[in-house]
Amino acid sequence: MMQYQSTLDLWLARAVEDPDLAAELEAVRSDPDAVTDRFYRDLAFGTGGLRGVIGAGTNRMNLYTVRRATQGLADYLNASGLPKKVAIAHDSRRKGELFCREAARVLAANGITAYLYPRLEPTPALSWATRYLGCGAGICVTASHNPAKYNGYKVYGADGCQITLEVADQVLKAIEQHDYFDSIRVMDYDAGVAAGLIQTIGDQCLSDFVDAVLALRPGNDVSRLKLVYTPLNGSGLEPVLMLLERMGIPAENITVVPEQRQPDGDFPTCPYPNPEIREAMQTGLALCDQVHPDLMLGTDPDCDRMGAAVPGGKGGYRLITGNEMGVLLLDYICRTRLQTGDMPKDPVAVTTIVSTDMATPVCAKYGVELRRTLTGFKFIGEQIGLLEAAGQKDRYIFGFEESYGYLSGAHVRDKDAVNAVMLACEAAAYYAGKGMSLLDAINALYDEYGWYRNALCSFSFEGAAGMTVMQSLMAGLRKAPPASIAGLAVESVMDYDAGGTGLPAADVLEYRLAGGAKFMVRPSGTEPKIKVYLSAVGKSEAEADAVNERMAQAAAEMMRA
Repeated sequence: MMQYQSTLDLWLARAVEDPDLAAELEAVRSDPDAVTDRFYRDLAFGTGGLRGVIGAGTNRMNLYTVRRATQGLADYLNASGLPKKVAIAHDSRRKGELFCREAARVLAANGITAYLYPRLEPTPALSWATRYLGCGAGICVTASHNPAKYNGYKVYGADGCQITLEVADQVLKAIEQHDYFDSIRVMDYDAGVAAGLIQTIGDQCLSDFVDAVLALRPGNDVSRLKLVYTPLNGSGLEPVLMLLERMGIPAENITVVPEQRQPDGDFPTCPYPNPEIREAMQTGLALCDQVHPDLMLGTDPDCDRMGAAVPGGKGGYRLITGNEMGVLLLDYICRTRLQTGDMPKDPVAVTTIVSTDMATPVCAKYGVELRRTLTGFKFIGEQIGLLEAAGQKDRYIFGFEESYGYLSGAHVRDKDAVNAVMLACEAAAYYAGKGMSLLDAINALYDEYGWYRNALCSFSFEGAAGMTVMQSLMAGLRKAPPASIAGLAVESVMDYDAGGTGLPAADVLEYRLAGGAKFMVRPSGTEPKIKVYLSAVGKSEAEADAVNERMAQAAAEMMRA
C-alpha cells in the first residue's frame, strides 16, 4: 500500500476550492514517487517564508499551504504587541492574486486588517508599504527569479525587513499547531471588505515609494540617456517607468522589450526569469543591437534584482555581473558623496560573505566601514535597523549582494531594483560626462584594485532524497576537509556553523586558497541546491578566470553524490 494513500484521499476529499488541485492528484494517484514528493514533508518555512512548486500537497504552494502559514502568522501577531495590520503584495506569478486573497481572508477571520495592493507590485514596494502603513507584518507572494512552476510567500516584520530567525521559529511553531483544513479560520472576502478588515492600498503609497527612491539621487542630468528596459514579464514596469519619468528621461528615449512588457507568470521568453543569466536578458540584448541604447536594464519578476548590459565586449553588449555592479555603485556613491560633501561621519557599507572581496579595498580607500553578513539581503536590512536603533541610520550609504541586489537608502529593508535602476542611470550619466562608459568605469576599477573575478556553480538535488544527499555532502566536507582545491593549497577553513565568526550559525564552508582565491560552499535556503561561490584575483581577466575555471571543475567533482 502506498505510504501516503490516506493523505492523498484526504486532500482529494477536502481540497475542493481549487479544481486544479483535484485534477493534479487524480493524475498522479497511481505514481508512488509523484505522490510521495507531494506529501513526504510540509513545505519548509523559514526566514524566507515559503517557496515551492505550485501544486497539490503539503510540499507544494497552494491555497491550503498559504492559509496554514497565514494562520500561524496571525497567531503570532495576536500573541504579540505588534499592530494588528498586515500589508500584502504579489508579482506576476501564477496563483499570486489567489494566494493574496486567501491570506487576507485568514487574517480578517483572526481580527487582523489586511491591506492589499490593487495590482501586482514589487517586493520593495511591499517592504515600503509595511512601514508606511504602520503594519505589524507584511506578506509578499513571489518566488523572485525562480522558474515559472514556483511561487512563494515571504514574510516581513514591522521594520520592513524579512523576519529574523527568532521570529521565523515562533511563526513556525504556531503553524505546526494547525492542520491544513479544520483549524484554519477563513472569512468570506466580501464580508471582510464590508467589515473594514480587508482594505486596498491607495496609489499614493506607491507614488511616495518612488519619491523616496528619487530623494536618494545625486542629481546628474540623465535626460540624454537612451535605455532599453525589460521587466521580464514581472512587476517592475509601473514603478520603473514612473521613476524614469520623474528623473527626467524622455519617454522616447526608453524602449521596453515588447515580448517581456506585460505581466505573465509563464515567462514565455525566459523559462528562468533571472537577470543574472544571459538567457533571460537575451531578448533585450537582441533589441539593443537594433536600438543601440547607452544602457540596458532588466528587473526580475518581483523587481528586487536588477541586471544590466552596456556597449562593449565581443557581443556588442556586455552584461555586468552582480559583483561588478555592486563595486561600481559602491565606488560611485563614495566618490560622489565625498565630492558633494554629503558623506556622513563614519559611513557604513554592507555586503555578504559570498560577495566579492574587491569591496574591501574600495571601502578602505574611502574610509568606509565594511560590514559582512550572512547570505540574504534580510541580514543587510538588519544592519540598517541596528544603525537606526542606535540613532545612526544616516551612516548607512550602500548595501549589495552578488546576486544582483542593491540598496542605497533606508527607505526599505530589502534589495530594491527600482533604487538600483536609479543608481545605474545616475552612474551612467556621471561617467558619460567624463567621456567614459560604465564598462570603462569597471575596467578602471579592475586596473586600480586588481582583477577580482567571481563565478557561481549550482548543483541541484531534486526529490525526497535530495535533502539527504545535500546533508551527506556537507557532512563529508566537514569530516574530511580538503588539503587543496584545484591544485591550490587550502590556507584556512572557516565553518560558519561552528561559531566564532561573529555571525549567526549558518551551513557555509569557506576555504581560503593560495594566491588569494576563495571557494565557498553553501546549501540554498530556498531551493534544493548547493551553491559553490568562486573568487580569484589576478593581474588580468584571463588569469583570474582561469583559476575560477579550475575551481569550477573541482566543485563539480566534489558535488558528485
